[in-house]
Amino acid sequence: MRVVWKLLKWSLAAILLAVLLLLSPVAYIETFCHGARKQDPYTPLIKDAAFQRSEANTFLTYPEWHIVYAYDGLAETLKTGDEHAFDYLSSIRGFWTSTCALTKIADAHGGADSATRMTIHTIGVSFTLEMALKAAYEETIGRVTAMLRGEKKTPQDQVAAGMAVEYAAFLRQTPWYMYPFDRQVAKLEEAPMTDPIRGWERRFALGTEWRAKTLYAGMIASAVAGTTGAAQLEIRSIVSGLPASELLAIAGVTVIGESGGDIEIQTPRYDLFTRILVEVAAKGGAIREIAGNDDIMVSVTEKPDQTSPGLPGTEIARVNREGFDGSRVLMAVKVSDLAALLRIAPLADPGLEHVFDY
Repeated sequence: MRVVWKLLKWSLAAILLAVLLLLSPVAYIETFCHGARKQDPYTPLIKDAAFQRSEANTFLTYPEWHIVYAYDGLAETLKTGDEHAFDYLSSIRGFWTSTCALTKIADAHGGADSATRMTIHTIGVSFTLEMALKAAYEETIGRVTAMLRGEKKTPQDQVAAGMAVEYAAFLRQTPWYMYPFDRQVAKLEEAPMTDPIRGWERRFALGTEWRAKTLYAGMIASAVAGTTGAAQLEIRSIVSGLPASELLAIAGVTVIGESGGDIEIQTPRYDLFTRILVEVAAKGGAIREIAGNDDIMVSVTEKPDQTSPGLPGTEIARVNREGFDGSRVLMAVKVSDLAALLRIAPLADPGLEHVFDY
C-alpha cells in the first residue's frame, strides 16, 4: 500500500506541476502584458452595429493565426525532412511572446473583453500542450524510427506530409474543428506497409493523434454551437476611388450602398479578405474603414538580413517562422494607409502575408 500511495502522490504532483507550467504563460500575460486602456474617438462610417467590431481584435486575432502558421511551417518541414526537424518549442515561445506584445497594444485600442482573453488563453494552452507532446514524442521515438527507416520516406510518411499541406491550407479559411481528420486516418490505414518499424509506428502515432482530434473537434463544435454560435464569416468595409461596377467584378464583393463617393461593401473574412483588399488596391481603390475602425494590423514576411523599408505603419513584434527562413513582422497600420501598403508589398513570400480582420 505504501508503494501505491507514493506512486499516487508523485503522479498527482507531476500532474499539478504540468498544469502550473501550462498556466504560467497565462499568469504572466495577465500580470505583466497590459497597458493603459484608451478609447478611440473615431466615429464609424458603417452604421450597422452587427458589422462593427472591436478595434482591439485586429491585434488579438493573431494568436489563432500563429497556430495556422505553425502548421504551415510543419508542412514545409515535412517536404524534405521529418517531424523531429520542426522546432516545436520555438513555435510555443513565439505564440506567447507575440501574444504579450499584442495584448499591450490592444489595450491602447480599447482592450480585449474577458471572453476574448479567455479564448486566446484556452487555445494557447491547448497549442502549448499539443506542441510539447509532439516534441517529446518526435524527438525520441519518432527520431529513432526515422533513423532506422533511412532517407526514403514510407507511404505513411507521405500521408503525413500530404495531410500537413492540406490542413495548413484548410485552416486559412475554416475553423480547425471542421477538418475531416477521420478521412486522414483512413488514408493512413490504407497506405501500404513497406517498413515494418517506421510504418507501424507512424500508423500508431499519427492515427492516435488524429482520432483524438476527431473526438475533440466534435466536442468543440458542439460547444461553439451551444454557446457563442458560429463565427461571423463576412465583414463590411468602406472603399472609394472605384465605381460600384468594378467592385462587383471582384469575386466575393457585395455592394451594400453608396454615399458621397464612399461605397460600403461586404466580403468574406480571413484569407479571402486579404486577397480582396489587395485586388481593390491594385485597381486604384482606397480603403477608408473596415468594420467601423480606422486602425488595422498586417503581417509581412522577410528573409534573413532583409528589411521592408518604406512601408507605412509601426512595427509591433517580430516572430520567427519555424520551417522557413526569416521572420514575420507584425505592423499596426492606419486603414487610410492600407491601400498604399498593399500596392508596395506584394502578396508573396517574402512580402505581404495577411491583413488581420477583427
